[in-house]
Amino acid sequence: MSHQFKFDVVIIGSGAAGLAAALQLPTSLDIAILAKAELEQTSSYWAQGGISAVLDPNDSVDLHVRDTIETGAGICDQQVVEFTVANSTECINWLADLGMPFTLDNPELVDSAFHLTREGGHSMRRVVHVADTTGTAMQQTLQAHVAERANIRILQDHIAIDLISKEQECVGLYAYNRGNQHVDVFRAQKVILATGGASRVYLYTSNPDGSTGDGIAMAWRAGCRVANMEFNQFHPTCLYHPEARTFLITEAVRGEGGKLLLPDGSRFMPRFDERAELAPRDIVARAIDHEMKRLGIECVYLDISHKSRAFIKSHFPAIYQRCLDFDIDITRQPIPVVPAAHYTCGGVMVDTNGRTDLKNLYAIGEVTYTGLHGANRMASNSLLECLVYARSAAAAIADEIEPGKSMPALARWDESKVTNSDEDIVVSHNWDELRRFMWDYVGIVRTNKRLERALHRSELLESEIFEYYGNYKVSADLLELRNLVVVADLIIRSALARKESRGLHFTLDYPASSDDFLSPTILDPGMSKKSPARLASI
Repeated sequence: MSHQFKFDVVIIGSGAAGLAAALQLPTSLDIAILAKAELEQTSSYWAQGGISAVLDPNDSVDLHVRDTIETGAGICDQQVVEFTVANSTECINWLADLGMPFTLDNPELVDSAFHLTREGGHSMRRVVHVADTTGTAMQQTLQAHVAERANIRILQDHIAIDLISKEQECVGLYAYNRGNQHVDVFRAQKVILATGGASRVYLYTSNPDGSTGDGIAMAWRAGCRVANMEFNQFHPTCLYHPEARTFLITEAVRGEGGKLLLPDGSRFMPRFDERAELAPRDIVARAIDHEMKRLGIECVYLDISHKSRAFIKSHFPAIYQRCLDFDIDITRQPIPVVPAAHYTCGGVMVDTNGRTDLKNLYAIGEVTYTGLHGANRMASNSLLECLVYARSAAAAIADEIEPGKSMPALARWDESKVTNSDEDIVVSHNWDELRRFMWDYVGIVRTNKRLERALHRSELLESEIFEYYGNYKVSADLLELRNLVVVADLIIRSALARKESRGLHFTLDYPASSDDFLSPTILDPGMSKKSPARLASI
């Protein structure tokens, strides 16, 4: 049975950004958090490396800003980078006050400093972490505090379908209840998109199943601009094993001295970049992709076995155990790895308070384009962005909202003209086709011809999927597929507009960077779909 709910704030997404925002909103507000599935099925939960912040006395905001901008390949928004980094220390202290069990330099000392590791793109050790399970620890810490708040209600198994707007103002949303297979209506004064990224648009990804670009697609359909969708980060090192699926080997393994090797045991990264294994992720991923194609090999290897057994087991306990489950003892042998889609650097355009183009709609975390990442995200800046923008969005909402304000009822979901589908196989086939051609044509290395092929196929699929959506009752798979095909189109159109190689966007037709493209790529729903994306200063 369908229900109509009323909340002051509805947060779509139960990862780090959504939970952190809920905890920093006033306790006088009635808040709902919509989770697609179990709370563990978020990218935040599986984040291994850590959170970058200025914590070392030898480090500085200026150094962190410089590293971020350099990694972003010239198109970061400097004011946004400075804003985010300047708030990093306070966000880490907030987590510590909540009881997050950060790894310490010397646990036996009462006032021990945090242990800091170094990852790709960083010139200093500035990544605070909880061994190699930082995301899990953060998610569990935040969940425990959310559970204590009487004003916060978590609704699991709810997939947001579309935002509801009136006169350019967001007033709620429709969400599919996977439990009873009906569509519920949510009224809200404010809606926060914290839905994560869209890496499931690719065949191989490190992300959980729910990373299907829902928030980006919903905001786009509601009239919000998106930016930099061509910049999709491929993590260089996912465990290569037929049963491992999406298990990530954290960047910190390379930060602590791990070497990338070919099957013959030789290193190759020094040939591609003077920083070798500590080069930014886009460089490392392209180098691995190049060597795999050049040699016709299925994977390369990441070797940390030259470190002591005690060091490896204490620094990377989860990776050690997971690899051991597949008969790989990383204290004695290298880890087989391949690149996989990992992070969406573009997304819904927001200001430093998380405001979108639609009044009363906010967005935080990976669903957004803030200007922080530019053409490439520096390792461990993502969880930092979640925390900083959760905090600023919550503060902005607190200044504007009226607790308990009455809101008119919204129209119920109308499914009087649709039927149950007897062709679910179509959804399955379209899902597979979409992810395969995105991997083949819009992956780590691109060309105009590949992108044009992908655009043609996405347009055909989009037409087919939307016709199906209009005639049959919704399902979880159909809703996610509908969002994925929108996101695929946005990625392809953005990639076609950027006629250069920069950061995560590498094309054989334009292998050099150009000063003509020192701006974000912006797509506006008000433009004709046939119009090219535009590159313009925000």
